[in-house]
Amino acid sequence: MKVLITGGGGFIGVRLARALIDRGFLTGVAGDEEPIDEVRLFDSVDALELFEKKERGVAIRHTIGDISDRETVRGLIDRDDISVFHLASVVSGGGEKDFDLAMRVNLDGGRYLLEELRALHGLQRIVFASSIAVFGGAGMPSRVGDTVKQTPQTTYGVTKAILELLINDYTRKGFLDGRSARLPTVIIRPGKPNLAASSFVSGVFREPLDGVDFDVPVPLDTVMPVLGYRAIVQNLVALHEVDSERLGDDRGVGLPSHTVTVQEMIDALHAVSGNRLLGKIAVKPDPFIVGICRTWPQDCENTRATELGLQKETNLEEIVRYYIDDYLEG
Repeated sequence: MKVLITGGGGFIGVRLARALIDRGFLTGVAGDEEPIDEVRLFDSVDALELFEKKERGVAIRHTIGDISDRETVRGLIDRDDISVFHLASVVSGGGEKDFDLAMRVNLDGGRYLLEELRALHGLQRIVFASSIAVFGGAGMPSRVGDTVKQTPQTTYGVTKAILELLINDYTRKGFLDGRSARLPTVIIRPGKPNLAASSFVSGVFREPLDGVDFDVPVPLDTVMPVLGYRAIVQNLVALHEVDSERLGDDRGVGLPSHTVTVQEMIDALHAVSGNRLLGKIAVKPDPFIVGICRTWPQDCENTRATELGLQKETNLEEIVRYYIDDYLEG
C-alpha cells in the first residue's frame, strides 16, 4: 500500500514518515495489515535529502507543490490502496495575518484531498491533524473534550473545525474512513520558530538549551496543553489503526496532553538540563500572541483517547530528556 503524508517535509511529517518506514505496514482498505511499499512526502519544501530513495523495501518519493491546486492533489491520489496523513496547514499566527491563504490552503486543500479519496474504490483511511484551536468563545468551559461545542476564535481554528465536520460527513456517507486527531501544542520543535502563535512553547526549552537567551511573549502563569513529538507520531499511527466501529459517528479525537504553565515548563527545563549552561529567560509579553492564547482552552479531557489506546508521556521532564537525546546529543 501507499502512504501519502501532506506536510511531509515538516518536523512531524518527517518523523511520521520515519516511523511508518520502520513499522513497515498499516491496516489497508480491506481491513487487513498490508505492507507499505511507497511513502509519498508532499510539501511546499523539499525533504527528500533526509531519506534514501528506498529504505527497508519502501520507496520514498517527494512531491513539491501547492495543496490548494486541485490538479496537484489529484496527482497524489493515484491508487486505491492508499492511506493519507493530512498534516499540511497554514499555522495559527500565519492564518490570522493572511485569511485568504488560510482558507485556500487549509480549507480548499483539505477538501480537495477528501474529494480525490471519494473518487476511489473502497474506504481509504485518512488521519487529519486538527487542533484544540477548534475550541474557544465566551461559552468555552475551562476543560474541553470531544463533546464540547466548537466555537474557534482564530481563522486557523475555524478551518480545522470545518474539516473535522467534513471528515465526519464524508465518513457517514461512505466515501472514506476518516479520523481527526485534535492536537495540543507540540513540543519540542527543533530549528527555527514558525509562525504558529504557540511556537514560543518550544522556544522556552530549545533556545535556552542552545545557550541562547529567550523572551517569553506571555505571562508565566499562562496555561497550555502540550504533548511531545514522539507521542504525537505514535498517536497518529495508533488512530489510523483504530477499528472504525470504535470511533462511531464522531471521528474527532482529542489527543492526551499535559496541562502546564509556562513556569512549570521552565522548572522542567532546569530539572533536566544538568550542567548545561542555559540561556537566560525573560518575560516580554506580545499582545498579539497573548490575545491568541487567551482564546484557546487551558485544559483537555482525554478519557476517550485513552480508551482507544492513545498515550502521553509521564511528565514534561521526559519530553525534555528525549529532545536532548534526539537533537542535542543524538
